[in-house]
Amino acid sequence: MPDKSIGPLQDAQEAIKIVRQRASEWNINARSIGIMGFSAEGHLAATVGTHFDHAFTGNKKNISLCPDFMLLINPVISFMDSIGHWGSRNNLLGLSPSGKKIKFYSNELHVNHRTPSTFLVHTTKDSVVSPMNSLVFFKALQRNGVPVELHLYGKGEHEFLTAPSFDEWFGRCLYWIKMEDWAK
Repeated sequence: MPDKSIGPLQDAQEAIKIVRQRASEWNINARSIGIMGFSAEGHLAATVGTHFDHAFTGNKKNISLCPDFMLLINPVISFMDSIGHWGSRNNLLGLSPSGKKIKFYSNELHVNHRTPSTFLVHTTKDSVVSPMNSLVFFKALQRNGVPVELHLYGKGEHEFLTAPSFDEWFGRCLYWIKMEDWAK
């Protein structure tokens, strides 16, 4: 693989393609397929939701590789110096990435009106991934007219070890999924 940075994106696109192809066999709605990610996985989920116009995997049947909705929990969104998560950036792009690569993987720069509906959860006390990641993505989604919901908790840490409770934040995810009619 000449460019290892696209490997995770290829895997995620392939997963969406397989789920859509086999939706009737698995008795699921092919037009209600979401992606969920936490932290660096939130970055991958957001990348799938903002870079779906180009297939990084084989797609001869032109199956939509875009998720219908995204659940992003304490997500890394940006690789820009001001708010990016250096560990995630270094792991995906190496220690000396080009400016072009940094911009490509800064997902807030790639939001458009076709970006999937998004549910964001973050804590303001997150010392690992700045909550600014969720805020810049929220603003970009709003500017482009994409349905978005954001929950910021004043207590709790990156992995929600003490707060908010699983039932609290995940209950809000489930409620949003039902209200947006993604559970059909």
